[in-house]
Amino acid sequence: MKALVLAGGAGTRLRPITHTSAKQLVPVANKPVLFYGMEAIAAAGIKEVGIVVGDTMEKIQEAVGDGSKFGLDVSYIAQEAPLGLAHAVRISRDYLGDEDFVMYLGDNFVVGGINELVADFRTARPDAHLLLTRVADPRAFGVAELDAAGRVRGLEEKPDHPKSDLALVGVYLFSPAIHEAVRAIRPSWRGELEITHAVQWLIDEGRDVRSTLISGFWKDTGNVTDMLEVNRLVLETVEPRCDGLVDGASEIIGRVRIEEGATIRGSRVVGPVVIGAGSVVTDSYVGPFTSIADGCRIEDSEVEFSIVLRGASISGVRRIEASLIGRHVKVTPAPHVPHAHRLVLGDHSLAQISS
Repeated sequence: MKALVLAGGAGTRLRPITHTSAKQLVPVANKPVLFYGMEAIAAAGIKEVGIVVGDTMEKIQEAVGDGSKFGLDVSYIAQEAPLGLAHAVRISRDYLGDEDFVMYLGDNFVVGGINELVADFRTARPDAHLLLTRVADPRAFGVAELDAAGRVRGLEEKPDHPKSDLALVGVYLFSPAIHEAVRAIRPSWRGELEITHAVQWLIDEGRDVRSTLISGFWKDTGNVTDMLEVNRLVLETVEPRCDGLVDGASEIIGRVRIEEGATIRGSRVVGPVVIGAGSVVTDSYVGPFTSIADGCRIEDSEVEFSIVLRGASISGVRRIEASLIGRHVKVTPAPHVPHAHRLVLGDHSLAQISS
C-alpha cells in the first residue's frame, strides 16, 4: 500500500501567513502540521508516499526532503492548479500503479493515527473506505448519507441542504477501482474534479464503499481558529523539559518544554507551553496553550493561547491572545498620540468627559 498526501492549494483562509509559506507547514506545537500526517502514515506501516504539490512545491520539498527522517520514501507529483481531490488522484495514476493507497490531506489533523483503519482495509479490501465525523454545520464539507445498515448510499459536496451531519474527514482509503471513477466524472460547478463524485460513481456502479465514524478529534487546520485549537490539543500532551536557561527570578508552572538555547529571564510561564530553541523571554508572561518557535524574542509583554512563528519579536505589548504571529514579525506598542476631544456644543449644554 502507498500513500498520497495532498499538499497543494493556496491556503486562502490562512492569509497573510500563506502568502509566504505553505499552509501545511504552519506549525502546531512548533512542528509543521504536515509532519503529523507523515508520522501517522509511517506508523501505519506504509513506506512509499507521493506528495501532490502546487505553487509551494519548493517549500514543501525543503521541509520534507526525501522523507527519510520519517522512515519514508517520498516522491513529488506536480499539480498545475488546485483542480480538486479527484484531479490529484488522476495525475498520480502512474505513481500509484495498481496498488491500494491511503489519501491524506496534508492540512488535516486526526488524533489517534490511522493504524487500525489501514489494517482493517488491508484485511477487508473494499473499493473505498471513508472516515466520517459529526459536525455542527455540514454545509462546509463533503457529506455522507448512510442507509439503515450503515453503508454509504450517497455523497454530496458542500450541500445547501445536507441530508446528514456526517462530514468526510480528510483521510480516504482506495483500491485501484478509484482510477476508473476519477476518469469517468466531469468537473463540478466549481470547476473541480470532486472526490465525492468519484466515490458516488463507485456507489452507483455497485462497488463496495464502507465508512468509519470517528469519535476522536479531527480538524481541518485551514483557518486560524482551528489552528489554535489543534495547537491547544497537542500542547495538552507536552512533557515538561528544560534544556535551556531559566534564571532565579522566573517562575515555570505546569507542562512547559524549553528547548536548547532558549533563555527565560524574570518571567512567568504557565503551561502547557513550548518555547523553541534560541528564543529569549524577558520580563514577560507566557500563558497556557502558547507555542513560541525558534529564535523569537518576547520582552515586557503578555502572550497567551497563541502561536508565534520563527524569528518573531514582541516587545512592550500587554495582552496578546488567540493570535497567530508570522515569521520575523515585529510587534511593538503604537506611538503615543496626544488625546484630544473635538466638540461642537450648543448653548447651555452639559458635557461630561472622562479625564
